[in-house]
Amino acid sequence: MRFECDYLVVGTGIAGLVFARNVAPHGRVIMLTKQHLDDSATYQAQGGIASVIDTSDTFDSHIADTLATGRGLCNPETVEICVKDGPARIEEMISIGTHFTHKKDQPDRLDLGREGGHSARRIVHAADATGREMIRALGESMRALENVTIYEHHMAVNLIVPDKETPNRRCKGVYALDRKTGEIHTFVSPVTVLATGGLGKVYLYTSNPDVATGDGVAMGYRAGAKVANMEFFQFHPTILYHPDAKSILISEAVRGEGAVLRDMRGKKFMARYHERQELAPRDVVARAIDDVLKRTGDDHVWLDITHRDPDFIRERFPNIYASCQRFGIDMTREWIPVVPGAHYSCGGLVTDTFGHTTIPGLFAIGEVACTGLHGANRLASNSLLEALVFAHRAARLLIDSPPEKMDFADVADWTVGDAIPSDENVVVSQDWDEIRRFMWNFVGIVRSERRLERASRRHAMLQAEIAEYYWKYVITSDLVELRNISTVAHLIIACAQSRRESRGLHYTSDFPNEDTALLHDTVISRYDA
Repeated sequence: MRFECDYLVVGTGIAGLVFARNVAPHGRVIMLTKQHLDDSATYQAQGGIASVIDTSDTFDSHIADTLATGRGLCNPETVEICVKDGPARIEEMISIGTHFTHKKDQPDRLDLGREGGHSARRIVHAADATGREMIRALGESMRALENVTIYEHHMAVNLIVPDKETPNRRCKGVYALDRKTGEIHTFVSPVTVLATGGLGKVYLYTSNPDVATGDGVAMGYRAGAKVANMEFFQFHPTILYHPDAKSILISEAVRGEGAVLRDMRGKKFMARYHERQELAPRDVVARAIDDVLKRTGDDHVWLDITHRDPDFIRERFPNIYASCQRFGIDMTREWIPVVPGAHYSCGGLVTDTFGHTTIPGLFAIGEVACTGLHGANRLASNSLLEALVFAHRAARLLIDSPPEKMDFADVADWTVGDAIPSDENVVVSQDWDEIRRFMWNFVGIVRSERRLERASRRHAMLQAEIAEYYWKYVITSDLVELRNISTVAHLIIACAQSRRESRGLHYTSDFPNEDTALLHDTVISRYDA
């Protein structure tokens, strides 16, 4: 089947929903989501949105914190735009009914949290379930919009972009798999917006939801869009360590409220690694924990907030408290076992400050985009801020300069060709597991030239195997996701091998220092290779 609209949005996290809500009064919007509306990293976001709200805080301070964390690779213009637009975007979310947490003794003022890398309290939050509350408010505000149609269980497979030799080459939509029927539908539009989120599932241990398989970055790269800074992958220091727990994040806000890290012998250790101790940037904390675990051979470290008032803990972190309780841990009187896990990609499809990628007609917003905000390391809670700001800017641009009507007669529908149903799905699961394991072991928190070379060799073999499988058998969602994580694994490895220094989130034991000669983005394109 074929569907046509004015704005096609792939993904239903915060970036996609904000964009769709803004453009809906001006044209027909179709949104595609792999599973349900609330299956996104946004929905799981605990900490909050970094923004200058308190009168004692300043834009200059937030800008300085962001630039310092980014280790010289942030785009100063992008940072300034994002920081200064933050308060207006917070007000916009409040205006549509988002219930952020307010101070108990001053109910007219927002309660502002503190997180690592920030020099002030500036984290706007809804208890410890900020993303969930924002998705709720956005979802309810969009119910009255007749111009928005959401197709759940529809997974984008490929962008509709002609070959590179085609004159006036531009994106005209996507082919998407209906996961319930197995059919591939054609969605055409003059504007295609990728808001597909992150790619944490390329690693064995991650805080990300199962849908985070790097689909947008992979599709964009295959279509010829430029990709940047994929070596900078942020590992969250504190994922709940329990045999039955899956992707349960213990927010940085817990450390922001005074929690300390201890080794298995109960000793605090962060003072050895950074002057800010538990409030150091995430890459520092994650590497510190990794170092402790490698030196001791222990499986985890402890996060201790038992010195705070139990009522405060339960009120400030109701969802984290409940999650720990499900696994028999009372965080008001017991230490929480934690390990680092893959959390956030600072790289992605190269965009300008309005979401344009390097392919006309194709936009990218949210984690899938590389806007220049994060540089070599993301400052905590700048991600939701980035999604809000650039989704709004992309929408305003298109409202002010509406896309021209297009003829899609030249777009062919998907054909199966000679592909046959597979009876070897074990190959998909085997390759998926192998990629995630060697990415964790060889391209993880601490890297080396030898590990990266080993990952590259093994990945080349798997990539050929996956390509053969893809063209031989009928498309399934598992196969599409495997192909995508294979593509982003290639991009991460290639970018990491080209950066022969340690900067921000990219740490290699062979080159432990920063090199001023490498003070630039790592930009790659399929057609430049």
